[in-house]
Amino acid sequence: MRLLVALCLAGACAAQTPFRVDVKLINVALSVRDASGRLVTDLGQDDFEVFEDGAPQRIAFFARSLDVPLNLGLIVDFSGSQDPFIKPHHRDLETFLKTVLGPQDRAFLLCFGNFLRVPREFTASPRELLDSLQAYEKGERDVPELGPIEERSAGTAFYDALYYSVTEMLSGNERGRKALIVFSDGEDNSSAHHMMAALEAAQSQDVVLYCIRYTDVKRGRPNSRNKYGASVMARLARDTGGADFDARKVAMASHFQEIGDQLRSSYELAYHSTNPASDGTFRKLLIKVKRPELTVRAKAGYYAR
Repeated sequence: MRLLVALCLAGACAAQTPFRVDVKLINVALSVRDASGRLVTDLGQDDFEVFEDGAPQRIAFFARSLDVPLNLGLIVDFSGSQDPFIKPHHRDLETFLKTVLGPQDRAFLLCFGNFLRVPREFTASPRELLDSLQAYEKGERDVPELGPIEERSAGTAFYDALYYSVTEMLSGNERGRKALIVFSDGEDNSSAHHMMAALEAAQSQDVVLYCIRYTDVKRGRPNSRNKYGASVMARLARDTGGADFDARKVAMASHFQEIGDQLRSSYELAYHSTNPASDGTFRKLLIKVKRPELTVRAKAGYYAR
């Protein structure tokens, strides 16, 4: 009898001992457009289907963009060809920030050439962001650096700027949307990381990239480096579910308007992957809408690290 009681007590204690099950939760930010290109904002969880490598997944979390906070990074290229790019557009940028940032949202500013500097850490104030940008333009460099101290030759650390913005500035923000707005020509000659490392980091952290490209074209025609940078920015935007824009073709105010509309009209969903293996393979995502003639913009997938 004593043995039976002891066994029962041991079983009861074991039943009360907490345990953890490692279930992989995959977050996806997405937007939806109709056949005319207009953003669709009235969808619910039951309107979506999620597939990972062709296998259907059950949605565990769903929200519209206005229901969750926004964590935003402004990534500004200050290398030689880009230095004067953002200056004429302060008013458009301020209007955009005032429109997009609400009380629950916050944004940071990263300026880079061959070094990565953070003139303004997270704030909800558009004015603080603009003041910090203007101070940096006037030569203020006594600001925190991002990432490890690297020996860099003169040049542009474009990929490092993206990589460390994702892994150090945005990685701890589990709640809400995460996005980077990148002002650059997409060219890099000073980073410790390559394009795929930056892209994989963004996909794993569910960070959407909006790339605004300004290319300093010589003699009216882009050279091979210009074309490479354009293709890089297009790839980064497309594979994270964002969009890329050519600042030479359309007014910046229009680009800001489109980015703002998409940020306010997007959706957030999450699912527990039916494939729990952390084997480093790329998992291809497909998000479908049950309504006809609607298209989804979301990240292409993620690496199962």
